Amino acid sequence: MSDRIVDCRGLACPQPVINTKKAVEQLVSGRIIVIVDNEVAKSNVVKFATANSLGAAVEEKDGHYYITLVKDVSQLSPVSPRTEITGECESRQVYLITRNTLGQGSEELGAVLMKSFMATLLEVNPQPAAMLFINSGVKLTVQGSPVLEQLATLAGRGVSILSCGTCLDYYQLKADLAVGEATNMYTIVETISTSKTVSL
Repeated sequence: MSDRIVDCRGLACPQPVINTKKAVEQLVSGRIIVIVDNEVAKSNVVKFATANSLGAAVEEKDGHYYITLVKDVSQLSPVSPRTEITGECESRQVYLITRNTLGQGSEELGAVLMKSFMATLLEVNPQPAAMLFINSGVKLTVQGSPVLEQLATLAGRGVSILSCGTCLDYYQLKADLAVGEATNMYTIVETISTSKTVSL
């Protein structure tokens, strides 16, 4: 049987993961080759493969990534795109951080409040399952962030710190990510859909 090709070049996050998930669900057993054209998409597809017990090998050709996934139906659990977050999310708090300051109004005051919020969060039990950072919120997870120390402490306690990869790219901060991992919109949406989520 020939390999199935899933060409995701030119597609924005999270479409490569969505297309890969659909292809895996439709395949009983065999190989799928997913083609993507950027580092974030490659990372997201590989994480998806790892989370779903799929063998994955990456080859770079002419600036594109060819990710070969092997589906062995005898070794698989139900397909899920979530890669970084454990099942504890369903019973623990998840925070969706949508900006780098807290609240509306003064940016200066908002920065002070965000730092206070993160410091206070360290003292709360139970700790959240995950913190998801989108839009300017990703500025909190990179080098130079005023709350980097607090986020590193939370990560050390097992809190998943996930930053939107598209947002990191938009702000040209991908290389400066200092805590946690980059993720995709599919994972973010599924996480907030299945968790007790507070949006800030």
